[in-house]
Amino acid sequence: MAEPLKVVVWSTGTVGRHAIAGIDAHPDLELVGVWVSNPKKDGKDAGELAELGRELGVRATTDKQALLAMKPDAVVHTAMTDDRVFEAIEDLIDFLEAGINVTSSGPVLLQWPEHILPPETMERITKAGERTGASLHVNGIDPGFANDVLPLVLTSLSQRIDEVRVMEICDYSTYYQPVVMNDLFGFGKPMDEPGFLWAPGILSMAWGSVVRQIAAGLGIVLDEPLTEDVDRRPAEVDTPSVSGDVRAGTMGAVRFQVIGKVDGVPRVVLDHITRTAPDQVPEWPTPPQGDGCYRVQITGEPFLQLDFTHHGEHGDHNVSGMIVTAQRIVNAVPAVVASPGGLVTALDLPLVTGKGLVTT
Repeated sequence: MAEPLKVVVWSTGTVGRHAIAGIDAHPDLELVGVWVSNPKKDGKDAGELAELGRELGVRATTDKQALLAMKPDAVVHTAMTDDRVFEAIEDLIDFLEAGINVTSSGPVLLQWPEHILPPETMERITKAGERTGASLHVNGIDPGFANDVLPLVLTSLSQRIDEVRVMEICDYSTYYQPVVMNDLFGFGKPMDEPGFLWAPGILSMAWGSVVRQIAAGLGIVLDEPLTEDVDRRPAEVDTPSVSGDVRAGTMGAVRFQVIGKVDGVPRVVLDHITRTAPDQVPEWPTPPQGDGCYRVQITGEPFLQLDFTHHGEHGDHNVSGMIVTAQRIVNAVPAVVASPGGLVTALDLPLVTGKGLVTT
């Protein structure tokens, strides 16, 4: 049997700790290193950081160069990138230039960077991959599996497609990510102080990759630029949230869309409905069960709708959201390592499965 691929996990936050657990459970992967940004975590065992209840014999470090010098087969990069997009891209290019394959949960614009990433940056990624043979794949659950592989597979059942709509419908009150919740979305802030995401063009940078990749998979050319639509609503009552309580009158819910049109007609739509309590804005779509789901709607002949729900062993959909994000990029490692160098999208990869993970 082939030796397991040697993997380093880059950060141990809400996604990274699940990546550690996922690699430990994967028969074809071996955890050999963990990078942390917090000096207080330096030297701690990966099993402790992942809350596995046992040690794994791998100590975390803040020393980037020491981990690169180990020459692992791959880095599973789960560090926060929403507030440091271009700095994170530099880290990913460093890995490629060192000959190390990467799967990453961000920056999400790299899921499909056409019309978003500066050409000179894309050229650096391409040249690094050509020189070293290392590959880079950015994915997760959203942007990721729920709005690239899943909807495109569903379209294989269509006779005619009028519109593909991919949706996240979710209560974020148990989602612990204060920077995302407070600074980017603006939850809990006065309605006249909009979050960073609502500036013109930001949604297209963050989620435009979803719309463009679906369009590429369907072989259609979209009008440029993409269209953005945002509907923000105040909370009607004080609402508790793990990322900071939301007071009545401050921003409590939002529905936003990134719309890809062909000759002025919407053909591919990214549609997010984000609440900080399940009962907010009841006229907006709701999950079929629980407090979160991903929904794919294909209008045409026939009309198709698929609701994808998930929850962790303790019942919370936001925790399992971090698990499925981690597992998508963990389970993709063997396929990415086997890919030609450079950027690899979901359209480039073979079928990625949970091979080796069935309980025996």
